[in-house]
Amino acid sequence: MSETQTTAADSCAVPAESDGVACALPGAPAAHPERTWVGPSQQERFGLLRRAKSIAIVGASNNPARASYFVTTYLLSSTSYDVYLVNPRETEILGQPVYASLSGLPVVPDIVDVFRRHDDLPGVAQEAIDAGAQTLWLQLGSWNEDAAAVAEAAGLSVVMDRCIKIEHARFHGGLHLAGFDTGVISSRRQLLAR
Repeated sequence: MSETQTTAADSCAVPAESDGVACALPGAPAAHPERTWVGPSQQERFGLLRRAKSIAIVGASNNPARASYFVTTYLLSSTSYDVYLVNPRETEILGQPVYASLSGLPVVPDIVDVFRRHDDLPGVAQEAIDAGAQTLWLQLGSWNEDAAAVAEAAGLSVVMDRCIKIEHARFHGGLHLAGFDTGVISSRRQLLAR
């Protein structure tokens, strides 16, 4: 195959992610030396989002100041995912019914996106396993290696410390790799149909 030809898999590939080494200060310590878990690559996260049909948001909030509200708004308005909201203290958010737990959902969610306190994460990981989810996604700022170990031991894919909204928008050309709006208007086709 010549250099100008590409395979079907290559046409769906996202640009290579920089490992940040070029931007690191010489002799600077690692940002989080206590972190030993290694998450999925950019291409693997792209695949997780592409294959998913449904997302359950655990810790969904009716408060517009909360990140979970913003992510819920984005997923409902800008994607074709079936979005299910989980919070035992709410009954409705943005016109959507809210379920008390993952076990009460009418479907098995592909991705469980979690907005909960650090100490609650291993328990939510077990709930995601029990619900039959394929991926445990811990939002930006959430990192719990115990929860990751529990989920991975049960065969789930795990993403930590990443915003599902930012990742989705980035893969669709709406955000720069650094996470901000590029402001570029383009006729270029999007990478995904979602």
